[in-house]
Amino acid sequence: MTADSPVVFLSAVGMCFAALFLVFLVVLKPRHSAIPLNRRRPSAHPELSVFSRVTETTVTAVDGVIGEKGGLYNKETLYNAGIKSSPAEVTVFVLAASVVSAVVVGVSLHPVLGILAAAATPLVAKLVLNMRTNRRRRKFDSQLPDTIQTLIGGLRAGHSVMRSIDAVAVDADAPTSEELSRIINETRIGKDAQHAIEDAAHRMDSEDFEWIAQAIQIHREVGGDLAEVLEHVAETIRERSEIKGMIRSLSAEGIMSAFILMGLPVAIAVLFRFINPTYMAVLVEHPLGIAMIVLSVVMYAIGGFWLSRMVKIKF
Repeated sequence: MTADSPVVFLSAVGMCFAALFLVFLVVLKPRHSAIPLNRRRPSAHPELSVFSRVTETTVTAVDGVIGEKGGLYNKETLYNAGIKSSPAEVTVFVLAASVVSAVVVGVSLHPVLGILAAAATPLVAKLVLNMRTNRRRRKFDSQLPDTIQTLIGGLRAGHSVMRSIDAVAVDADAPTSEELSRIINETRIGKDAQHAIEDAAHRMDSEDFEWIAQAIQIHREVGGDLAEVLEHVAETIRERSEIKGMIRSLSAEGIMSAFILMGLPVAIAVLFRFINPTYMAVLVEHPLGIAMIVLSVVMYAIGGFWLSRMVKIKF
């Protein structure tokens, strides 16, 4: 094979291209750092879309209107419901939901009903927050026996009360971890530990946790074996939990009946709307029918409140 052979020429050309490729791959290739851009340039913010900019501007404007108190959806209400969003963000979301419900109900049924739906949306949002708050408090109460046992273990190991609470806050699940962490943070910035524990008991509306606060306060004043006192408190709480579970099981039938009675009129109205639209058209087209709907909504709300009082047993 001579130097003038086509094979040698093609091999040389191929080697040249391979060399150029290696030069580009090793030397000229742009290097991408493994560190993200927001860490390499802390002052650089990602470019927001038009929708994001409009949303951020709206939230800022609403935040300036509602102020520090937060309006109907203040910080304390959202915290008790376990929502991490700010009051301005929740307010904007509720306003947007009101507009959407007004358009949907107004177009599909009647403009007057759309206005009523828009007015009812904030009340529904407040009801949802109350339901989330009650569910969070019930979960806190259900975790309380395990919380006390872990606290007793820390005290028997020789730790202080606040150190034991800090350990429980690390190991526990939400919402116990959130509340105990808040107690620790409040005491670190100068708040009295007893007041911080009592405020947590009031937020959670927990009589059992108030007993723990009272036991800690008595221990701080007169001394004694706090672990043994908490043992008796834990035993009492377990007995109360058994009674609570028994009452909930007995009242479950009434609660289910209340849900059925509240949902049945709405389900029948929607069903007739699809099966026979002319049958329901009188209620949304005639003034007397609209007045009957308004009266029905008022009576529906009164009946729902009455049923909720009947099936809610305090103990």
